[in-house]
Amino acid sequence: MWREVARRQALRAFSTAAVAVRASVLGLLVLGVTVSVQARTPSIAPPSAVISIAELPPQGRETYGRIRSGGTFRHEKDGSVFGNRERLLPPRARGYYREYTVRTPGASDRGARRIVCGGEPKAPDRCYYTSDHYASFREIVE
Repeated sequence: MWREVARRQALRAFSTAAVAVRASVLGLLVLGVTVSVQARTPSIAPPSAVISIAELPPQGRETYGRIRSGGTFRHEKDGSVFGNRERLLPPRARGYYREYTVRTPGASDRGARRIVCGGEPKAPDRCYYTSDHYASFREIVE
């Protein structure tokens, strides 16, 4: 019984708050104030965000070479599907992107550096480098 009472009180409080928000917005509109609500849109790396192979760290060049030659990799997760949950890369079907570890000297784990490639694993369409564990990407250009 007490749960039902608590549920009704919570619903009433939520409903009252929603009405107050609507009234506030309508009041601002009546006063001529523009109200805008903007949804967070995914930010795709700008075209200027590029890095040449020569600019990659030595370990990045090594990993990139292994990707291009279909070579072996040190980590079990290398070559696994990258889900692009951050939505920083162009949207593609699940399974399009794969991630590879770029070794970080002195790190006891995989570190933050990765190369993410799209397309066929042995012949990717394009690859991206991240040095900050998917917070930003730069397209690798030859």
